[in-house]
Amino acid sequence: MPVNPELQGRVFPPTEPYLVGREKVREFARAVFATNPLNLDPEAARAAGYDDVVAPPTFAVVMQEKTLAQLLAEPDAGIDFSRVVHGDQRFTSSRPIVAGDLLTATLTVSSVKTLGAHSMVTAESSVTDASGAHVVTAVSTLVVRGED
Repeated sequence: MPVNPELQGRVFPPTEPYLVGREKVREFARAVFATNPLNLDPEAARAAGYDDVVAPPTFAVVMQEKTLAQLLAEPDAGIDFSRVVHGDQRFTSSRPIVAGDLLTATLTVSSVKTLGAHSMVTAESSVTDASGAHVVTAVSTLVVRGED
């Protein structure tokens, strides 16, 4: 089943709010070998003007995963996850994610392209805080390999 081209332009419902935890930020920082004290030490983060530890920029994938799960679960999407290869990843931030943030994300499928037997799906996850202010947009391009 090919990827449904009618996915382009589809906007999915916002995710359930996600409370960013200090230990989750620290775990993620260690996993990506981030050594900045702002990512690990609440006192260093507070001295720099933040309320708590600051997540590395790529922490936004935690929120993006929640939105991509919606897309991959869509019955009419035509996306077989076993055939997906991650093609590209970008982030545009308005401010850093900080422990204590209550975040919600909304996915928009911005592009569906067919390239021979393969498809490329570009999805934008817009992440906002509890006040509705933009925090980060994570853009992923998924390559869906066609049948062998």
